[in-house]
Order: sequence, then structure tokens, then C-alpha cells
Amino acid sequence: MRTTALEALARLRAGNRRFVSGTQSLGDSPFPARRAELLTGQQPLAIVLGCSDSRVPAEIVFGQGLGDLFVIRVAGNIVAPSQVESVEFAAERFATRLVVVLGHSRCGAVLATLEELQRLDEGPPRNLRSIVDRIRPSVEGLLAGGPPKNPEALVGEAVRANVRASANQLRQGSRVLEGLIEREGLLVVGAEYSLETGVVDVFDGVPEPR
Repeated sequence: MRTTALEALARLRAGNRRFVSGTQSLGDSPFPARRAELLTGQQPLAIVLGCSDSRVPAEIVFGQGLGDLFVIRVAGNIVAPSQVESVEFAAERFATRLVVVLGHSRCGAVLATLEELQRLDEGPPRNLRSIVDRIRPSVEGLLAGGPPKNPEALVGEAVRANVRASANQLRQGSRVLEGLIEREGLLVVGAEYSLETGVVDVFDGVPEPR
């Protein structure tokens, strides 16, 4: 039976609570048995587009195990064509109905973008340029009023603005995903992982309770 988006989200939230409390287990089956179960296929309960930061492994922070998550990781959790196609593939192939864009506090890619927007030299290093260029549109408005009075708060706002932008790109930038949202109950949400507390806050795209 297919796991609905809200059921999957509830499982991720429960897993994150286990992670924060220190009582998590990585899935319900021992690894050898679970590997055997997955030989014939997979049915991940969620697709996670997250940052490549080594401190934010999606399976661990959500308390999930082998075969539970289809994870796409890229610095700054940006959305480029290959990421869109990966999400489309998993959503169509495995009937996964939840997509989570997972940012995190103190994101280095977001910080690099803010630094680039506030300086007048030659710009970001070449190996960051394409990432910074994709993050820039979502955060440059935060600097419209001049230099920030609270740089730490600015980074926090920018992390969430970047997550929202990536989630909106997935919702509105793919005919495949738009169709699945309209007809099949696909849900795209934005979330932030706190490096300080371990808590994942799902703050964007969650339907209001009826």
C-alpha cells in the first residue's frame, strides 16, 4: 500500500524526535535482512533534496534505514536540472509522494553567497560560482536595506529563503511534478535542520490541518 505524503512526513518527524532524544534506530530490520528485502526493489517513503554538508546525513537525522529515503545531496540544496530529474525519477518510478528540501543552520554555501553579495572584489572562487549564482536570487533581497545589523540572524533568514526558493522551483518548474501534485497527492515541503539542537523544523509547504 502506498505511503501518503502526510504519513511519510509523520514518520520522518517521529524519526527526528528519536534522533534528538538519542533513542533512534536506523530502521526496523537488521542490515543483512534488510539488504535481502531490497534486492528486488525499493519503495522509499520520501525523497530528500539536502545539502552535501557532512553534518546533515538525511537518513540519520530522520531516524531512517536502508531503502527508506531517496536522497539527493548538493551543496546549498540548490535545484539544477539534474536535481529536478532525480526527483522526477523517484516520484514516478517508486510512487514516492513526499519531497523534502532540507537546508540547515550555518550553511556554508549560503554564507558564501552572502559574503559575495557584500564585497566588491572578483567574486566567489570558481568552484563555488555556479552554486552561488543559484542561491543569489533567493537571498539578495535580504540585503536591500544595507549592511545587516545582525549577521547571524541574516544567515538564518537566508537559509530559509533558499530552502523556500528550492521548494518552489520543484513545485513550479517541472511539468512532471506539477502533474503529480495536482493528481497524485505529491507534497513538496521545506525544512531546516539545526546543527545546534538536531531538530528538523518543517516550515514550508505543510497543509493546514482540516
